[in-house]
Amino acid sequence: MAQSMVNFRMDSDLKKSMEQVCKDMGMSMTTAFTIFATKVSREKRIPFEISADPFYSESNMKHLNSVIADIESGRAILTEHELIEE
Repeated sequence: MAQSMVNFRMDSDLKKSMEQVCKDMGMSMTTAFTIFATKVSREKRIPFEISADPFYSESNMKHLNSVIADIESGRAILTEHELIEE
């Protein structure tokens, strides 16, 4: 089987973390990506669930921007509160 080179960019910390996890499982990143590519090719789908973080939803971002605007304009009333210790 002919081999091809695949290059892409990744966050350095993410790469180091993945390299360590792969090493702990006794494989290289190349092997891990090959397993992923094989599964995607066979199943014609991403082989795990992908979901968006609800924190970044449009409605939440509008709310946060509104709160920021209120704070910056002085309309917000900020009060101190006690920290709850467990």
